[in-house]
Amino acid sequence: MARLREKYQQEVRARLKQKFGIENDHAVPRLTKIVVNMGVGSAVENKGRVEVAARDLATITGQKPVIRKSKKAISGFKLREDMPIGCSVTLRRERMWEFADRLITIVLPRIRDFRGVKDKLDGRGNYTMGLSEQSVFPEIEFDKIEFPQGMDITFVTTAGTDERGHALLKELGMPFAVRETTQKGKKS
Repeated sequence: MARLREKYQQEVRARLKQKFGIENDHAVPRLTKIVVNMGVGSAVENKGRVEVAARDLATITGQKPVIRKSKKAISGFKLREDMPIGCSVTLRRERMWEFADRLITIVLPRIRDFRGVKDKLDGRGNYTMGLSEQSVFPEIEFDKIEFPQGMDITFVTTAGTDERGHALLKELGMPFAVRETTQKGKKS
């Protein structure tokens, strides 16, 4: 069993129940899936970049990505309909817990000048963060990177509110940035 999943079942769930006064075990906020998305804007000029990004994403997540295609043509971007423009993976169950554990404990601390991730959630308890390149993952060999590719990582929860979603992710170890207060006491 994944280390982060054990932590959730043995420690985090009980703390969240106590903090929010939840009686039903099924009402406790939990992580349902993690979606990792790579949009490859440069795929318009070079179609091979989507395959390279998909290969890197498969290496990072351990799951074959789905190639995303454009829905409509946009002449200003030289984009045609059904042109491959990105790839994504939806992680659930054990792969989700393993990926979250690696991201929180290994990948984020490897980022240069890392001071924490922003704590802005989407209003329903889900959290999306962006990484500027794939080289922060230890699975990716730095010498074999053909081009730097960013990605979005979305944590989908059953929290329902930002307060509960933030508490869940904080308990799981997500290193949120500490907001500094200004002289007037307002958060910056």
